[in-house]
Amino acid sequence: MDRIRFFFAPAIAALLFFSGAGGRAFALDFPPKGVELNGFLQGNYSLDTARRNPDGGSFKLAEERVQLKLDADKDPFRVFLKGDFFHDWIDSRKFDSELREGYAEYTSGKWDARLGRQIITWGVGDLIFINDVFPKDYAAFFSGRPLEYLKKGVDGVKFGIYPGFASFEVVAIPFFTPNVYPSPQKFWMFDPMPQIAGRPKEEPATSLRNTEAALRAYREVAGFDTSVYFYRGFFRQPSAIPDNPLAPSRLDLIFPRLSVYGASAQGRAFFDGVLSLEAGYYDSRDDESGTNPFIPNSQTRFLIGYQRQLGEDLTASVQYYAEYMHNYSRYVSTLPAGLPKARRLYELTSLRLTQLLRHQTLRLSWFMFYSPSEGDFMLNPEVKYSFTDNIWAALGANVFGGGHEYTQFGQFGRDDNTYVQMRYEF
Repeated sequence: MDRIRFFFAPAIAALLFFSGAGGRAFALDFPPKGVELNGFLQGNYSLDTARRNPDGGSFKLAEERVQLKLDADKDPFRVFLKGDFFHDWIDSRKFDSELREGYAEYTSGKWDARLGRQIITWGVGDLIFINDVFPKDYAAFFSGRPLEYLKKGVDGVKFGIYPGFASFEVVAIPFFTPNVYPSPQKFWMFDPMPQIAGRPKEEPATSLRNTEAALRAYREVAGFDTSVYFYRGFFRQPSAIPDNPLAPSRLDLIFPRLSVYGASAQGRAFFDGVLSLEAGYYDSRDDESGTNPFIPNSQTRFLIGYQRQLGEDLTASVQYYAEYMHNYSRYVSTLPAGLPKARRLYELTSLRLTQLLRHQTLRLSWFMFYSPSEGDFMLNPEVKYSFTDNIWAALGANVFGGGHEYTQFGQFGRDDNTYVQMRYEF
């Protein structure tokens, strides 16, 4: 809560500045000049179609939300606030709120700065993230929330620098935010050590030494939007470290140190399509030798994607992604018996088809992941219809299967769900 107050303070102060710092003027003219206020009302429901949840429930998700967005701009300053107020029928069963973004921004000709909670998106992958090392909410994604809820905000500061020959983004994040994964109460997740109940989690402490740092430099090269990246921080998925590998009684959940060095390029290519290329080297700084099987080894990750319009309002895109594990023989030689063995080369492909109909008010979409190395898959068909400019509804499904009970999508083979999204925007 203190963290939210810290980043809320400059936004509130700037909002008072935009309104003339006078309550009387603010009340007579709301929203004041330079301020936009909008948002939406949303209902989101996801029903199990394979079997009940581990806790016996039948819904992955059942909630109503109100989102309010306030955008105040008085050059060279800007304030942006985006918050959700919602009622959850499944977990907390009460009303709650969430600050999704809240920042103050200053812009000049050659540089800008943004302070507060903000969503940062890097890289060129479609639901595949290499150099986008910022937090994700996979529980929302697998439960059938709108795609925007996959991304989570970070509390930090971002500088943009534009000297002419290239552009730069520099990010500092003093407060660590982990990824959010499906809960074992609502998803049938693989657990290699289900008998161990003690699992304390320790997130990186807030300190100068633990402040995450990220850099992106970008410019156009030969018609391609090209970027290079650097990140120094932590894995956002915890590693489970047993107190005794031979007879564990406790698992300590920690976030190992990580550095990422990468690059991407995207631009027009053959057959009038869009070619996307991205690669990254993941330096696992807490297991550089590769001899600790409970901490991820260093990896090289790469992606190639292609998107093209096939017909009127019909587009298709494909991707091939791979992870290559370094020091694989050391990993295998130290892996305790009974634990599933990761592959040296993990492969993943995706296909997205999108068709717009009825003057683009009806959207039919199909997205799928399939792993040639693991044999598992995820399917996401969806139908979305816009009744008016302000009202739309979507019906879709998440279907999992194949592989083994320990693979990424195979473990969710009993978690198929059908979801409904309804939204009124104002």
